[in-house]
Amino acid sequence: MTVRQKFVLFIFSSSLLIAAFSILSIYALWAFAIVGPIIAMGLYDMFQAKHSIRRLYPVLGRFRYLLESFRDEIQQYFVESDTSGAPIPREFRSLVYQRAKGARDTRPFGTIFDVNRAGYEWVNHSMQPKHLTDFNPRVKFGGPDCKQPYMASPLNISAMSYGALSKNAIMSLNRGAKLGGFSHNTGEGSLSPYHLEHGGDIVWQIGTGYFGCRDDEGNFNPETFKTNSARDVVKMIEIKLSQGAKPGHGGILPAAKLTEEIAAIRHVPMGKDVVSPPAHSAFSTPIGLLNFVKKLRELSEGKPVGFKLCIGRRDEFLAICKAMIETGITPDFITVDGGEGGTGAAPVEMTNSVGTPIKDALIFVNNALIGFGLKDKIRIIASGKMLSAFHILRAIALGADAVNSARGMMLSLGCIQARTCNSDHCPTGIATQNPSRNKAIIVTDKSQRVANFHKETITNLVELVGAAGLDNLDQLEPRHINRRVQGTDVQNYAQLYPVVTKGCLLDPSTIPESFSYDMEHANAASW
Repeated sequence: MTVRQKFVLFIFSSSLLIAAFSILSIYALWAFAIVGPIIAMGLYDMFQAKHSIRRLYPVLGRFRYLLESFRDEIQQYFVESDTSGAPIPREFRSLVYQRAKGARDTRPFGTIFDVNRAGYEWVNHSMQPKHLTDFNPRVKFGGPDCKQPYMASPLNISAMSYGALSKNAIMSLNRGAKLGGFSHNTGEGSLSPYHLEHGGDIVWQIGTGYFGCRDDEGNFNPETFKTNSARDVVKMIEIKLSQGAKPGHGGILPAAKLTEEIAAIRHVPMGKDVVSPPAHSAFSTPIGLLNFVKKLRELSEGKPVGFKLCIGRRDEFLAICKAMIETGITPDFITVDGGEGGTGAAPVEMTNSVGTPIKDALIFVNNALIGFGLKDKIRIIASGKMLSAFHILRAIALGADAVNSARGMMLSLGCIQARTCNSDHCPTGIATQNPSRNKAIIVTDKSQRVANFHKETITNLVELVGAAGLDNLDQLEPRHINRRVQGTDVQNYAQLYPVVTKGCLLDPSTIPESFSYDMEHANAASW
């Protein structure tokens, strides 16, 4: 090949390369113009602190928030009912999110409820409403034998264990409790370093596994209990008899969520599901329960001690009341968990078909304590799908002194109810021990949202009390709540759920017929 031919070939091949590069460059520029912003968006999502979903699923997670942006326009067409039959829109989830984020939570164009539907409930307002300014109401917990009473908020964090929830979720809840001045129930999984790091008030729950106060055989250890209960942040102790999610069944922590740290905190072996026994080994009778209450109160230097249960057989609760009269020992509080409650893993049949719903349980427990003349000594905490100020108001009207919320607090953390709590694949990092997921929860941000949700809900609760013409929560009575029974038949709670006469269960001649069968079978010495 001649020099000239080589030169021509060089020029021709060079021209082809330049042309190809130019064409590819144009496409590359277009590709970069499209892909570049997506890459930038993804990097931003990975490092921002506001949204756990976007941190875990950069770019793709934005589609959830896109759908949320027009949810308000369509949610009125999707209405569901709670166990009372009262219509509850799915917008209550949106309400929690908005309050947690500090966003506007007002609604235009009136109620979306079907007010003519049987089961619709409302609070009576007054022609002379009050303008209340105390947006930090307190409830005193501590009976006659309590040396360290606790002034609690009407709304507190319900029992959720470290193990069921991630360490960042626990720290966010506890820091939120510290910021907002309310309490955080540990759940039966024991006190962990993450419950203690931020100094929020603690209600330490003691379950059948005695985690945090058990010996090598799994029995109650008074020495470790005394040490942990002496902590300043531990304000109350709660003995868990049963829970609404799975009454009659012990707590469950799947092996997939059991880490070395959690195993050490609970003092259990690795590699197996952590299933608490269905019943306590420290006592087996109503009198035994009350002696255990007394023992824990003494070991904790007089802190409030109570127990939590989901009502099952009515005669067994009445047996506890009989034991109170017989021994003179009373708990400082009783937490009543509704059968519809629970945020953790549970067998389907236990969740759906076991346990008395919260409204029925609350009415029964309140009447039982009044009937035995014990109501003035014992506070009642209600738990079970409590999301709004009206839910709290309704529970207090039926006899509760305070309310615990698990669902509302989880939603304020950013829970999207993906229902993967038992698989360790929670997409928000709340209910997982996977460090690559739970690191998506930024404690300083999420704790503020927990505090915001509490503050705004209590503010609305106080405003409802004022609208009813009342001065404080103590004045709420069943007559203030109305319910459409059917058609034009409207009755208030005083008509629907009559309150028994104080002390009527102490005299066989005055026992109401509705209590007679269960009272006959209630035995203080045996369940």
